Amino acid sequence: MDDEQLLTAARQGDRRALEALLERYQARIYRFGLRMCGDAEDAKDVLQDTLFALARRVGHLRGAAALPTWLYKVARSFCIKRRRRGKFAPAAEYSLDVVGDGDGGMQVADPGRGPEERLAGRQLEAALAAAIASLPPAQREVLILRDIEGLAAAQVAEVLDLRIEAVKSRLHRARLTLRAHLAPAMGLDAEQSAPAAAGERCPDVLRLWSRHREGEITADVCARMERHVSRCRRCAAACDSLQRTLVLCQRAPEPRVPAAVQRAVRQKLARLVAAE
Repeated sequence: MDDEQLLTAARQGDRRALEALLERYQARIYRFGLRMCGDAEDAKDVLQDTLFALARRVGHLRGAAALPTWLYKVARSFCIKRRRRGKFAPAAEYSLDVVGDGDGGMQVADPGRGPEERLAGRQLEAALAAAIASLPPAQREVLILRDIEGLAAAQVAEVLDLRIEAVKSRLHRARLTLRAHLAPAMGLDAEQSAPAAAGERCPDVLRLWSRHREGEITADVCARMERHVSRCRRCAAACDSLQRTLVLCQRAPEPRVPAAVQRAVRQKLARLVAAE
């Protein structure tokens, strides 16, 4: 069943539908908690608190279309509470073991790739996680919601209670900062030595490319940028590097929710349903 069908059934007291809805979103909420809190234990608590909030409020949600936005908004509020409690919170403590042992590790191993390719993939995933963790919180959350979780800019604005213009401004800065952090791991130093276009000044193609992705530039500006990039190897390489960075974000794996956490959620949900 799709989200709307599950939500309708859950509102009518169907426990299996509610459990299916919780299971469908638990990996995404857990990943969001890991990225935002920077700590596996906090991420587990954020996941449980968010899913319990859904179980308690399922009868009041206005529709499945608003469900992802509502879940991320609730999860973010729990992340903020935990961040405020941490007096000396580290930048990141969660595991970068992207292969994992079956109880919480991120699963990205591709059996079709050789050992060297899998190792390179794990190293790049680890570099991506570290680069995201190093972003300022205001930039990190917009990048996670937009480029990893795939929410539209308007949905991100609703989650963060910001204007869309503010979301996009933070997003552009976050993308450029992330690309700069990932440059060594992606071997991007070579693009600096590529020749620039002869006889003309290069525009800020990275910011323009990011704005183009959000539909913020006119067709004329886009056409001029494309003409410039077609004859400027340096700017072409820079645009390609930003695109590769965002592809990495889109392919960020969903972590396995630890079995112990899943059991705890089911047990507490059963008690919650019985009490109500």
